[in-house]
Amino acid sequence: MMATRALRAPAAKMKAKRAPKAPSALEETFARDLRALKVLQPQREHRFAPPRMWRMDFAWPEQKFAVEIEGGVWTNGRHTRGSGFVADCEKYNAATLAGWKVLRFTESSVRDGSAVELVARLLRVPPYNPGIV
Repeated sequence: MMATRALRAPAAKMKAKRAPKAPSALEETFARDLRALKVLQPQREHRFAPPRMWRMDFAWPEQKFAVEIEGGVWTNGRHTRGSGFVADCEKYNAATLAGWKVLRFTESSVRDGSAVELVARLLRVPPYNPGIV
């Protein structure tokens, strides 16, 4: 018993950095759709407020624009339970105060394409029109 504790102690005392979470299938769908529409590629799991560990699912730091994919809204997922919802409010409010625009999308808006279409509209430069002076 003593040997086991001795082996665990150093690992337990080491301050673990939180690694980015693995992307969800929904986030991968959104990323694929961005590529298909040739939208400027985002940074994934971007930390926007060090030393806080907050990350945005998709971020365009130069534009201070981010997208959060909110899964599990109908299945009592993290984003809709009390503590998760409160933490998300704190994060999104901090992002807004820091000058970020954050769009949040649910599974249905990712699956029907409306999420990627809105992001494409926000990030694309309108095509050249020689008729406009």
